[in-house]
Amino acid sequence: MNAPQQVVISPDAEQKMQEALKHQRESYLAEGFVSLDVRKDRIDRAIDILVRHAERISDALNEDFVCRPRSVNMMTDVAGSIGSLKHCKKHMAKWMKPEKRPTLFPLNLLGGRSHIEYQPKGVVGIVAPWNFPVSMVFQPLAGILSAGNRAMVKPSEFTPITSDLIAEIIAEGFDPAEVTTVTGGPEVGQAFTSLPFDHMIFTGATSIARHVLASAARNLVPVTLELGGKSPVVISRSADLEQALERIMLGKTLNAGQICLAPDYLLVPEEKLDEVVSLATKAVGAMYPTLLANDDYTAVINERHNARLSSYLADAAERGHRIVPINPANENFEGNAAGKIPPTLIVSPDVDAKCMQEEIFGPLLPIRTYKDFEETITHINANPRPLAAYYFGKDAAEEEAILKRTTSGGVCINDVIMHIMQEDMPFGGVGPSGMGSYHGVEGFKTFSHAKSVYSQTTRFNVGKLAGLLPPYGKATETSIKSALKK
Repeated sequence: MNAPQQVVISPDAEQKMQEALKHQRESYLAEGFVSLDVRKDRIDRAIDILVRHAERISDALNEDFVCRPRSVNMMTDVAGSIGSLKHCKKHMAKWMKPEKRPTLFPLNLLGGRSHIEYQPKGVVGIVAPWNFPVSMVFQPLAGILSAGNRAMVKPSEFTPITSDLIAEIIAEGFDPAEVTTVTGGPEVGQAFTSLPFDHMIFTGATSIARHVLASAARNLVPVTLELGGKSPVVISRSADLEQALERIMLGKTLNAGQICLAPDYLLVPEEKLDEVVSLATKAVGAMYPTLLANDDYTAVINERHNARLSSYLADAAERGHRIVPINPANENFEGNAAGKIPPTLIVSPDVDAKCMQEEIFGPLLPIRTYKDFEETITHINANPRPLAAYYFGKDAAEEEAILKRTTSGGVCINDVIMHIMQEDMPFGGVGPSGMGSYHGVEGFKTFSHAKSVYSQTTRFNVGKLAGLLPPYGKATETSIKSALKK
């Protein structure tokens, strides 16, 4: 969703969104309990439309980005979505079961019983970003449908061809009372986030999230925020540098770094700096012998983001920082029609440089050095909590320091990004990098209401036995004295 602007949505469009929400909520209430079979059927239909339209999805993504590899489209947006849906389908029967909880003594001895019922919240709004516009609809949708909810989807206006296709295939697979799509620009996005959903999930920039949260607050809508931030990579003196840089640069060049979890900057031992630059260059060259006409290398989404990234490079140049474009075939990127930017290293930037202050979300990679490992912990903790932290090395004490003494949404050891692929682990940020999580059972629980249920015995007057029933007397005092014991 684009940055909020002072624009007014047409009354007709706003009314249609409100009517769609009303229709879904009425249908949800009329349905009552959402059976396992119904949930599985909805998951199956989501899988079916992705499978049948996989090639069209890839073509739409490539057209929106100008150049985005079919292999990336299929692995991330299509297969990634199907994987989440299949995981939920496989496990939802177990997740749906009531969860027994201990009952307070002595009520447990008197026949009292406690459990949790996981109930659908109702209608969930999904605000999806442009970088993975299909998977960031269908991966949360997996948890939403497995929990028995309905959903309204607002895809990004930055990928209009893909967004229109999402609307088409969702309409093909679902009744509008189950899942429906709302397309449009920032004014539609603003109105969408102001709807009184039962839950909303937003994936995007931290700056936009503040406006989304403010809009949701007016209706007390609970919100899951999946944001980003500056995810650090700490390279230890104990690391296998060649292996580390191969994995780091894969993560940095995938989707041209337009990933919320992409490594944002490196912290490397000062004596290893030149070797790190050399190995990063080598790794990129092995993956991309050429860049401009190479269909394997993704373009930057649009001119706005191209200009933003260029401003970071201009700022670094003005400061006199060393800038190392990784351009294996020495191609001329000036004014290229696709809007591609080569992977570019920014060596030893100031902490107040733009590239160290703003989330990069592109193929630029700042590299800063340290003398003592403790400096890495200090640096990470001096900045907003990131969505991910990455450690490369074999030093157990250093690894424990990263895990125990820094706070991030998730961590990878000796790799980057891979933790998001683990369906049984929650994915989410902390503080400025996000709020709440989803994937797997955590996604099911995020989109469910955990209803506490206590069943009281009918064989005894429990209030009297517990001393709660007036007139208060000996049983009351006995209960109080028992509670006050150390």
